Amino acid sequence: MKRLALRGLLHAALALLPLPAAAPPAAAAAPKVLHTYFTTAETGFDPARVTDIYSRTVTAHIFEGLYGYDPLARPAKIVPLTAAGAPEVSADFRVWTVRLRPGIFFAADPAFRGRPRELVADDYVYAFKRFADPALRSAVWSFLEEFGIEGLKAQRDRALKAKKPFDYDAAVPGLRALDRYTFQMRLDKPRPSLLELLAGGDLFGAVAREVVDFYGDDITAHPVGTGPFRLAQWRRSSLIVLERNPDYRERLFAAEPAPGDAEGQALLQRFRGRRLPMIDRVEVSILEAEQPRWLSFLNGRIDHVAVPADFIDQAMPNGVVAPNLARRGIRGFRELQPDTSFTYFNMKDPTVGGMTPDKVALRRAISLGVDIEREIRLVRRGQAIPAQSPIVPHTSGYDPGFRSVMSEYDPAKAKALLDLYGYADRDGDGWREMPDGSPLELQIATQPDQNSRQHDELWKRNMGAIGIRTRFATSQWAEQLRQAEAGKLMMWNVGITAASYDGLGALALLHGPQAGGSNLAHFQLDEMDRLYERMGAIADGPEREALFLQAKRLAVAYMPYRHHVHRYVTDLVQPWLIGFRRPVFWQDWWHVVDIDPARRTGS
Repeated sequence: MKRLALRGLLHAALALLPLPAAAPPAAAAAPKVLHTYFTTAETGFDPARVTDIYSRTVTAHIFEGLYGYDPLARPAKIVPLTAAGAPEVSADFRVWTVRLRPGIFFAADPAFRGRPRELVADDYVYAFKRFADPALRSAVWSFLEEFGIEGLKAQRDRALKAKKPFDYDAAVPGLRALDRYTFQMRLDKPRPSLLELLAGGDLFGAVAREVVDFYGDDITAHPVGTGPFRLAQWRRSSLIVLERNPDYRERLFAAEPAPGDAEGQALLQRFRGRRLPMIDRVEVSILEAEQPRWLSFLNGRIDHVAVPADFIDQAMPNGVVAPNLARRGIRGFRELQPDTSFTYFNMKDPTVGGMTPDKVALRRAISLGVDIEREIRLVRRGQAIPAQSPIVPHTSGYDPGFRSVMSEYDPAKAKALLDLYGYADRDGDGWREMPDGSPLELQIATQPDQNSRQHDELWKRNMGAIGIRTRFATSQWAEQLRQAEAGKLMMWNVGITAASYDGLGALALLHGPQAGGSNLAHFQLDEMDRLYERMGAIADGPEREALFLQAKRLAVAYMPYRHHVHRYVTDLVQPWLIGFRRPVFWQDWWHVVDIDPARRTGS
């Protein structure tokens, strides 16, 4: 902010100098500002230490991976971003070599001491090493570890054993800069899907080591990347402001929508060859409550909204934009999302955890008591479909025809299962006890917002119908996430969104080595781990699909997660926001939309 203020003072001083008489200058064009929002507060902007979608949406616009996604291609298509072209991949999918484009620079920052800082291969080497640094306690490490980067785990283990700082200068065979612009990754196992990891700039974008050294523990508030935007202002849990990166290279809009995609073809014709980003500034407000969020959109204070469930009938009755909104030029879109909402059971918890038949029976009985159709109809206002497994739409392994007891609602069967395994009401108070006679009570983590309260009421009703007492522990989402990763919650209703086409990412929820990271349930099953390893080593095809089917059946049988739904998102867009199209994967779209300031409400 000081740099911005100093620039303003300099311009003001120059304006006082005498100038030759001239015609009055044309009025400066109004800045193009995107007003958007998050429904939950961010946690920070250090890629190695974030997992939540909100923080990662910001980092996706500041940092850049070697590859990214075509903004209009459906199905999703990966394209070079900072890479000069496609990777060179060994026949066994274990050696990946990428050539960077020269002449890409990080955004200017005091850490660079006034000198331009070019992106080099070592910046990707350093970025990947950071996930292995024990001091950062990255929740992503358990996921990255499974890719088997040669020597990286050994380097981490040495730091842990010696109780010394991670040695970033030590060579890691699997992470090498072959020269200034050539990055190579070597794996100890085949990984045909590694390209999707390299396209995850929100986590695996290039990081300059001198920036981390300069800011130290405050690095989460000072993200510096090569991307189209830079952080201009941050009021935690309130406001995030990004501004156009003035040092961003000349990058022109390019895309390959499908030939039959009329909307995509129209956007391509409109934007082809435009320099990115097309807007000057992004202002992100934290709007947790649904009614203020909806009113903010109606009043023109935010430029788009994923319509809250309670307002669907006002927004798009019968799937059509309401006439009063359509007259204002507001457009609507409805898409099934690559996500799943679920309740996880902490497998380490003495009440709901464990792999013995009685514990499995309890989880399955709870699942049978959950009325998903009622949740979809009343809480979600029809904006979802029942989930049958962990695998989400638009990803490999997802089969819309697959059916399982994951979505079954049968209170009578739930009661019979509880009775069979000794979860009975022994004292006649209407509530069941554990088989040993101790109290049976579910402790469900929740948040203090209206939507969570509606879910809580339905949980209480559902469990009351089968004689199980429930209690809710209310806290902010970020705190719940920390508790979940530490294995301190019994149950929590949360969700995931796919960041790539590979459906294996959803099965990380069930992968034992990722317990405490992606695997919030701390589920451990050797058979599942073997399936996960085999799927990671082979490309998509019939063999992999058969393995996905086995994994889905195991997930249903042991029920460490009760998957609820895959959501539809209904977006409304103001007439001045041009080019909005919800991405299939992730949320890096701010740089490929335009704003018409003249059409903004009140202009």
